[in-house]
Amino acid sequence: MDNISKPIVFIQRIESFSACHRLHSPHLSNEKNADIFGKCNHPNGHGHNYKVEVTLRGPVDPETGMVINVTDLKKYIEESIMSVLDHKNIDKDVPYFKEHASTMENISIFIWNSLKGNVGDLLYEIKVHETDKNVCWYRGESQALV
Repeated sequence: MDNISKPIVFIQRIESFSACHRLHSPHLSNEKNADIFGKCNHPNGHGHNYKVEVTLRGPVDPETGMVINVTDLKKYIEESIMSVLDHKNIDKDVPYFKEHASTMENISIFIWNSLKGNVGDLLYEIKVHETDKNVCWYRGESQALV
């Protein structure tokens, strides 16, 4: 059976993690950072209870009936997201953020890049809820809007 005749299904797993960060770009002066990020640029940082939604898209394997074994997906999320970000100071504990401001946009890109090696082309979307009102999603470079 070829991929054309296999149904394409979306599958999603949602996890939560707690972390602190300071909105501060290493590419800007302290004054410019303070102007742009305001109270979120406090030198000691601040914390969030993030929610991350990992969405995969792919064909249903006719033998297993799955796009991916959810047990495997849970393991990949633990390795790529939870063990790296949960209860961490994102700016100090995650090397990527030495050169990138720890915005929810950059956190989404970081998570995408971290998971991509394990799930490959099945990865469809990363959605990061920084608060109940602030949400960002990323679908990788190949799916970026033109």
